Amino acid sequence: MKTRSMIKTEVYICLNEPLWETALPDHQPLAENVVSLAVNCALPKTNKSFLKPEKIFLFNLCLSNDSEVHALNKEFRNKDKATNILSFANIDDPDFINDTKTESSFEMGDMIIALETMQKEADIKKISLHDHFCHLLTHGVLHLLGYDHIQDDEAEIMESLEVEILQKLNINNPYKE
Repeated sequence: MKTRSMIKTEVYICLNEPLWETALPDHQPLAENVVSLAVNCALPKTNKSFLKPEKIFLFNLCLSNDSEVHALNKEFRNKDKATNILSFANIDDPDFINDTKTESSFEMGDMIIALETMQKEADIKKISLHDHFCHLLTHGVLHLLGYDHIQDDEAEIMESLEVEILQKLNINNPYKE
């Protein structure tokens, strides 16, 4: 039986909010594990054939606060409020496909998570910060891989992938009532 080799990923973390250190002290290894698992589960199911699994997938993750995410959400999405995570996918850039032909790695894009919003949501849902962080990060990675949830059929695909990935992390289905 032939085993599929793991797709290589790298996560670069920018810590813009020092409170992350106490809220989720293991954020670096946790993020690396979640990103790797999400890419290895989702990439084989995507229709983006130009994303070659033999290359390295690079992800930028900024751990920030409501204030910074609010400003970015207002500037880029015209929404005057904080949100839990923003994803800025390079796959949406017209030059991305051309760059994938010559580069040895794919810089997939940037994600930024607001600590306070994430904490509030975890409290409301009565789930751990760890589990909610894993869900948000999985969601962001899927966006950077080209998945979306605007249309109902897209949302169903993306949510089922999230659930599958989270199950591998022993995290309950976040969409279950």
